[in-house]
Amino acid sequence: MMTLMLRTKLIRVRGRVTTKAFLKIALKEIRLRNARNLLFLVPSLLILVAVTCAQNQAAGNPAVPPPSHPPVAVSPLVAPPPHVGEVHLKHILVISQTKGWEHDSIPDGMAAIYNMGHDSGLWDTMLRTDTELITRKDIGRNAKNLNYFDALVFLSTTDELDLDDSQKQDMMSFIKDDGKGFVGVHAALDTNFKWPEYGEMIGGWFDQHPWLTFNAPIINEDPSFPAIRHFPKAFVKYDEIYQPKEWSRDKVNVLLSLDPAKLNYANPGIHRTDHDFAVAWAKMYGKGRVFYSSLGHTEESWDDPDVRKMYFEAIKWVLGMTEGSTAPHPRPQESGDGH
Repeated sequence: MMTLMLRTKLIRVRGRVTTKAFLKIALKEIRLRNARNLLFLVPSLLILVAVTCAQNQAAGNPAVPPPSHPPVAVSPLVAPPPHVGEVHLKHILVISQTKGWEHDSIPDGMAAIYNMGHDSGLWDTMLRTDTELITRKDIGRNAKNLNYFDALVFLSTTDELDLDDSQKQDMMSFIKDDGKGFVGVHAALDTNFKWPEYGEMIGGWFDQHPWLTFNAPIINEDPSFPAIRHFPKAFVKYDEIYQPKEWSRDKVNVLLSLDPAKLNYANPGIHRTDHDFAVAWAKMYGKGRVFYSSLGHTEESWDDPDVRKMYFEAIKWVLGMTEGSTAPHPRPQESGDGH
């Protein structure tokens, strides 16, 4: 059956049905079986239009001008135009390869980051548990490589990832030279200990989590930064906070940190004598923006609107969509130190 697509309104003028409505009613009563039948009906429809227009004018109704071109029937043998896909501004590559501890929260984090881009329309997301796409080489098979992406997210990766020397060089150039973004989530700090440049890029390495998962007392050190401006000055989150090593606040802008006055130091796992435990920071690596936070250990943390918003805004920041300082600053003094 052939279908005519008519964009019409039912308009009544002084109780009379106008031409458009009359056509709609007439066509509704006609069931066209093929294009040949339509050819016989077109002249009759045109005569009907002319008669109705004359009736409207005789009744004092404003004439409804006929369309400049008669409706064109679409043959069922002609394919419809191709569907135009959504245009996304940016492309994100999420890597969650684990060579050591494997966090149960990885699927939750992947789903959250994918949905952030999908729901906002700001980016599309490629989710991988391997490192094949971390290269500039032509992989073939229509597979993407780093040239396609605008930011890289390491989501709770662990230990030495499967990266050869050329992949490591391409990844660092992607951030340092091209100015592309990097977001490290939780165990991204527990990754690539044998790759010095990785530690330099992200800001340090994992050195235990002395309190395991606990109600972490957190201070917001830079409320002006877009990824954390929604947090209050002081708050508590139930999560696992890492102790960083080979890390210094002189090289990063500390955004969130543990309140040293509210920590239990009777713990042999505490190695930082300065009791400076950063929870999130931002920095530059060459031309690229780098964000890291240890929040996101638990599955429940990815249901927390505050944590989701932090990573959403962090990705926007590394993509250059918002602005925030990476300048280092001294530790806040108002809370004091409990050691």
